[in-house]
Amino acid sequence: MRSTAVALVAVLAAPLAAMAQPALSQPAQAQAQAEQSRFDQDRQAILSQAGDFRVRFDMRETVPFQDGYEPLEAKLSGGNEIVRVVYDDGDRISLQHILVMDHEGQTFVIKHWRQDWVYEPETVLTYAGPDRWDLSPVAAAARRGAWSQTVWQTDDSPRYGGVGRWSHDNGMAQWTSDETTRPLARRDAVRDPVYDRYVGSNRHVLTPFGWAHLQDNVKLGQAQGDAAGLVAYVQEDVVNTYRRWDGFDPAAGDAYWAATSEYWAAVRGFWDAAIAAGDGVSVEEEASNGAVTGPTLMGLANQIEDGEITTEAAIAEARRTIAEATGAVI
Repeated sequence: MRSTAVALVAVLAAPLAAMAQPALSQPAQAQAQAEQSRFDQDRQAILSQAGDFRVRFDMRETVPFQDGYEPLEAKLSGGNEIVRVVYDDGDRISLQHILVMDHEGQTFVIKHWRQDWVYEPETVLTYAGPDRWDLSPVAAAARRGAWSQTVWQTDDSPRYGGVGRWSHDNGMAQWTSDETTRPLARRDAVRDPVYDRYVGSNRHVLTPFGWAHLQDNVKLGQAQGDAAGLVAYVQEDVVNTYRRWDGFDPAAGDAYWAATSEYWAAVRGFWDAAIAAGDGVSVEEEASNGAVTGPTLMGLANQIEDGEITTEAAIAEARRTIAEATGAVI
């Protein structure tokens, strides 16, 4: 009799359990849908940075922190720049910047910086100080819902990396990095300053006309006199604006990229191999070129475009150049 009652209860309870189960999963489903929506918004914001732009770079030292230090004159520049998608693998996106400059009837093309985005990264390449970059782990809590942005020099040698989150509140899409350490940009390095690195945060913000890259930098260097360690010398505010513009012909930049993209893909692979081999990478910085590899790697790309060297020969020379500069077996 008891077994019959238990069986009857089980039969009656089964439909109730079946009906209750979907209700229990609804919060999880809603959370998953919200995360997917945010992910899609983030991706669209990153991809919105591609296109043809009139750019303006505005760098200003504002507040000195050391007695006797005088902020340098503002550094203002600009030009035409195309930004092209190198790859889009869903949770990994790469954007290549290329300057297209017209001067006295001639068009000059200069491969500029590259930005790589990774969703919920396990590691990020960070600047550790002069001539050294480390592959740093990202804690599980810090990477959930976050994107890393790794920035590379003109020759695809490393520059800096950071982790942050996109927000889409108040009608504004913006990504804000954690505090990152970065090597000096050429604009400062060639001026032989007392500081040797930046520490600060980056923001990428979409605008009605394109997007903007905002930096809040503190410039650090070795203390002078009997003091030891790093000290802050000056605050710098950077506002780099990218305004969509069809007032120039991007064809020269696209032609350069078409001619050299296979070569640059190989170069990226060599840098990745060197970084993986050393859990980071050491390469000598050079004020006017970012890294000592710059003149050779950039020159080889120009030779490919001019038909002076084959892509295969250039790739072989690039491998030797990066291996020698980093000491890595690649």
